[in-house]
Amino acid sequence: TLLYQAMENGQDLFNIVTDGRPLEQYPATSPINVLHQSISQFRKGAVLTGHQDWVDSVAFSPDGQRLATASGDNTARIWDNQGNEIAVLTGHQDWVDSVAFSPDGQRLATASADGTARIWDLQGNQIAVLSGHQDRVLSVAFSPDGQRLATASLDGTARIWDLQGNQIAVLSGHQDSVLSVAFSPDGQRLATASFDGTARIWDNQGNQIAVLSGHQDSVLSVAFSPDGQRLATASFDGTARIWDNQGNQIAVLSGHQSRVLSVAFSPDGQRLATASFDGTARIWDNQGNEIAVLTGHQDSVLSVAFSPDGQRLATASSDHT
Repeated sequence: TLLYQAMENGQDLFNIVTDGRPLEQYPATSPINVLHQSISQFRKGAVLTGHQDWVDSVAFSPDGQRLATASGDNTARIWDNQGNEIAVLTGHQDWVDSVAFSPDGQRLATASADGTARIWDLQGNQIAVLSGHQDRVLSVAFSPDGQRLATASLDGTARIWDLQGNQIAVLSGHQDSVLSVAFSPDGQRLATASFDGTARIWDNQGNQIAVLSGHQDSVLSVAFSPDGQRLATASFDGTARIWDNQGNQIAVLSGHQSRVLSVAFSPDGQRLATASFDGTARIWDNQGNEIAVLTGHQDSVLSVAFSPDGQRLATASSDHT
């Protein structure tokens, strides 16, 4: 997993290009020079090495001091910011597809190809098993209050659970596998992404509120903006897209050379990051303009996450880092 520290020049760029002026009114070279300086000074931080197979999911702890990774080696792992392994979460019987920290940072949830999601403490001890899906579980997310979890599965449903592993609601409506699930910041809504080419918004009782249609292929990832007013999706069609809560498309993020697998908003909501089969992660503004391309992985980039302070990015790749 690679951590990218945004340098001062990068922040200068964001300040320049968001000060309200049309691009043609900038000094002729200032945005370009700052962009070049920013990209040249992005630095690769710790490389987290230890997994024996693909690393397909990465998450920061809420305090930004730790990371968790999920892997095809059937484990999830916890690391410090220097890349030292703190704990190995063993118990899943198959590939671990997704990992998420609880809002208080004291627990983790994992989703696995063994058809279960599981809750763990920071020492790697298993607390609960969430059983009920009929197929592989691909995504897991905690509610903002930390009292519920949501899961997404190849069985075509998403589900809501309590912390004891009891099922609260089933979100049914997608026409194919559900690949990603996310809670809104207020915890009152959920968003799902599916192989059926749509993302959908739901209430906490499992009722469908809106359908986000426009992608030309499967939708792999969905995320709410920090203010809950927008959503972002990532798709096999090579784009990410921004939407409002009614399902209207606001912007298309085009630039990746292959499938886009993951999308995340920065904590301030002003930027997005995407991960792609093309081996890069990219940073964008919220109008869909590309700001930076992050290169360094030797294979597909599968997942991307901002640190809580918005100054770093973590990426997970099929190159085992």
